[in-house]
Amino acid sequence: MGFGRLGEKSYFCPKSFPLVTIDNIGIEIAGRWLLRNASYQFQAGDRVGLIGRNGAGKSTLLRIINGDRSATEGRIAKAGDVKIAFFNQDLLSYETDRAIEDVVRDAFEPVLALQREINELFERLETDGGDGDAWDRLVTLQDEFETRGGTRIDAEVHSVLSGLGFKAEEHSQPYRIFSGGWRMRVLLARMLLTQPDLLLLDEPTNHLDLPSIQWLENYLKTFRGACVIVSHDRWFLNRIVNKILEISLQQMHIYAGNYEFYLAERALRMDLHQKAFDNQQKYLADQERFIERFRSKASKARQVQSKIKQLDKVDIIQAPEEDRVTLNFRFKMRTPSGREVLHLSGVSKAFGPKVVLKDTEATVMRGDKIALIGANGLGKSTLLRIVAGTEQFEGQRKEGHNVTLGFFAQHQLESLNLKRTILEEVSWGIADKTEAELRTLLGCFMFSGEDVDKKIQVLSGGERSRVALVKTLLSEANCVLLDEPTNHLDIPSIGILVEAIRAYEGTCLIVSHDRFFLQQVANKIWYIEDRQVKEYPGTYQEYADWKAEQEAEKNPATPRQRPSAKPVAAEVNTAAPPVNDYQQQKALRNKLRKLQRDQEVVEHEISQLEASQAAVIARLADPAVAADFQEVARLQAESVRLQEALDKAMTSWTANAAELESLGGVQEA
Repeated sequence: MGFGRLGEKSYFCPKSFPLVTIDNIGIEIAGRWLLRNASYQFQAGDRVGLIGRNGAGKSTLLRIINGDRSATEGRIAKAGDVKIAFFNQDLLSYETDRAIEDVVRDAFEPVLALQREINELFERLETDGGDGDAWDRLVTLQDEFETRGGTRIDAEVHSVLSGLGFKAEEHSQPYRIFSGGWRMRVLLARMLLTQPDLLLLDEPTNHLDLPSIQWLENYLKTFRGACVIVSHDRWFLNRIVNKILEISLQQMHIYAGNYEFYLAERALRMDLHQKAFDNQQKYLADQERFIERFRSKASKARQVQSKIKQLDKVDIIQAPEEDRVTLNFRFKMRTPSGREVLHLSGVSKAFGPKVVLKDTEATVMRGDKIALIGANGLGKSTLLRIVAGTEQFEGQRKEGHNVTLGFFAQHQLESLNLKRTILEEVSWGIADKTEAELRTLLGCFMFSGEDVDKKIQVLSGGERSRVALVKTLLSEANCVLLDEPTNHLDIPSIGILVEAIRAYEGTCLIVSHDRFFLQQVANKIWYIEDRQVKEYPGTYQEYADWKAEQEAEKNPATPRQRPSAKPVAAEVNTAAPPVNDYQQQKALRNKLRKLQRDQEVVEHEISQLEASQAAVIARLADPAVAADFQEVARLQAESVRLQEALDKAMTSWTANAAELESLGGVQEA
């Protein structure tokens, strides 16, 4: 691996061999197998999303790859000079009084060691003049220092800190004064600047605001090593990953695409799995019936024993995992509110010299699902507390008729009764829900089985956060305020929350950095600009497109790009040509015949592609193939190639059909 200068990716020479190979590894914890016979090779350029249910073993697998623990079986092979960096929540145990820029500068320790040696040589030469060897050594060190990007270290440090949301004046402030989320950003900055070959990222967006997430996306898109990402942020995964590794039923399944591709392909695989499971269950039942029916007949003894031996050799197909739990009740409101839920007027708020809101107004109407977005430090959570009536401010706050508020925020965790169990806490004061219904709801938010009998006092911060969220959703309020509700949820749980909010007939205000979640639930966007609350009447994607247009207008040198929802066929000129000229008529007839021939060729190609795709799908459904990870990967890649070719052929067919229709009309005339 080589760099022209530290931090300049254009000089990076990616390795052509596997960086890390996991070979038939198995993971067993407390007598339960999480993973068996898993194999994969991480290559430069891989951006892998590691997917699986809570407790499936995702974080454990990252720790095994990093060398923090060993696999129960199998082996991990690493290229000799491969550098691995592991970003995870355990890093918060790091403590120091140094400035954050100095903490990040540690990423360049080998180059900084050169700088220290250069300084020592300068001091010696100033003292005694030195000899020729000392001067030669100084020149050599200075050349190496510049070649390795030593003169750009400060620029690199300040650039990455600014990208992750730190203001210039904060770069020199002590690490210890920052909160946990900001500390994680400092450590992420240091890790990125070490320029590892393999990045392991465990929930990297948890403590980032939207601008910082977008900065990280742009970084990872140009990162030439490999990265493995565990994340519940579907939007982030869709924009970054090019492969998905799913841990399910103790197996690792490989999908050659982003998260949306994974969802589509997984649905197909699950359908095939279900059919294979059903067929095997029918076969097993038929054999069992035969054995039971003829077990006592001497004339059938040989056949019975033969079938028993056959059954002993059958590799049992496990039942497919359920994709999600279906809720059998809706989140209710005790009573509906008036049409105007809340109005703020002349609102100002400052923390010492820092003014976050100044003489601003905002109105919440019944049925609004408002997403409050923006960078950290602009006052989003402060505004949410003002709406809730728990924050002092200058101005007026007027609640509408019959408004009842439910508020979920981190400080709500303090109101939980530590001596109650989870089930007791969520059922306290809830009369119209059965224990079975509450257990189902808690299961949706990652509390299953005996978990609901744990005392609140033994729960982690993330677990307490989920309990508080469930209590808020059960409060029967007609206006719910949610501050970062998805932070401690997995992807299926976020899906459940999305459905709950969509079905909720009341009003919601939500602070979140999860763009997929916001796109699914919000019908209005609030953002704070120039200390004013401003409103965009639309979805998150519409707002993002509108902001992009505004930026393009401010900077005419930047070409505008409006995102397209889906591919469209090439435009066809359907205007009828003149028909009064014989040569033109002849040319049109020739063109028509050519188009008809082309259409026949395309139709034949589509038939062949569909047949090939069906054959690949059938191979993927074969249990024997599922055990060969290289063959599965090849088949997945072939499926992607065939689908792309099929899409291209269908686009050609559509364009030809449109032009044929136009020319056919001319011929009839």
